[in-house]
Amino acid sequence: MFGSKYFSYLINPLELLRTKKVLHVNPTIVSPRAEPDEIRIFVYDFTPQQIDVKEVDKVSECFPYIDSDTITWINVDGLKKTEVESICNHYGIHYLITEDILSIGQRPKMDEINGLLFCLLNMLYFNEKDSAVETEQISIVLGKNFVISFQEDASRDVFNPLREKLKVAGTKVRQNKADFLFYSLIDMIVDNYYLVMEKLGDKIEALEEDIVRNANTRSLVQINSLRKEMIVLKRSVAPVRELVNGILRSENDLVEAKTEKYFKDVYDHIVQANDLAENYRDMMMNLHDLYLSNVNLKMNEVMKVMAVVTCLLAPATVIGGIFGMNFDAIPLLHNRWGFFISVGLMLFIPLAMIRIFRRRGWF
Repeated sequence: MFGSKYFSYLINPLELLRTKKVLHVNPTIVSPRAEPDEIRIFVYDFTPQQIDVKEVDKVSECFPYIDSDTITWINVDGLKKTEVESICNHYGIHYLITEDILSIGQRPKMDEINGLLFCLLNMLYFNEKDSAVETEQISIVLGKNFVISFQEDASRDVFNPLREKLKVAGTKVRQNKADFLFYSLIDMIVDNYYLVMEKLGDKIEALEEDIVRNANTRSLVQINSLRKEMIVLKRSVAPVRELVNGILRSENDLVEAKTEKYFKDVYDHIVQANDLAENYRDMMMNLHDLYLSNVNLKMNEVMKVMAVVTCLLAPATVIGGIFGMNFDAIPLLHNRWGFFISVGLMLFIPLAMIRIFRRRGWF
């Protein structure tokens, strides 16, 4: 019963499934994407003076904005192959980019095709219930006067603060062109990485205290679980540095010189996030070493107690063995006080040994 309790921690089917999901990545195999029942398309068309926000029912309603003099943000929540291909074909987005948008498990990257800038990266969320880092792939395309973002999940994202800023006249995003909107989307995704890492940091600190106080088999399971989440975090964060650096080196006319300093700020943030992810990974390795040290320390304490008990019982064993021999001439064998003397020696010698051990600091 005792063994099965801890054995269940080590063979948890959910943990095995999580391991397969984290480590199984093969970009040469196109994984089937389950299409949503419906998609939601929001259009934010604005100038410094006014803004028009609406949800369109048909994909074709997004087409007129390609020739608009205003700045347009088209946000597609939910990826259906037909609708995504229709939008991409109308806005001149290359087939290879369309394929990346519809793919699963892509590495964050940046491309420049047909004069358009394309970024693919992951939005991160922290699931408090499962203590897991969840990812959502997002694709962002920058054109002359438009930005198109494609999201997998229609129920959540990190762009609500940006939507509120768009509704307020005089904000920077309203005063600038599409490249600043493009920067703002990437910046909010990167800033949200810190919120996820903060949650992971709290989990690591709590686990460290738990290991120091009482390291057990469950602690080892939690360490392995957090190490998997660190893999997910590192895989999502590390390539974004190269992505932002690619935008800075692209020299595309869509990114104005005055906007480059904002991308440099994002680059600084992602470098710091990457360093923090490295620190967390080192902490996880240290926690594993701390767990092993505590386990060895407990084992040493047990062996120490057993050794002391063995030493204390040794005199009684020797005395009992001597007086238990079958010789005719044994001292005190027929003495009326012989039994009490032997028992007294059995008690006195261990007590003397305890005093000596304590003076030497052995326990």
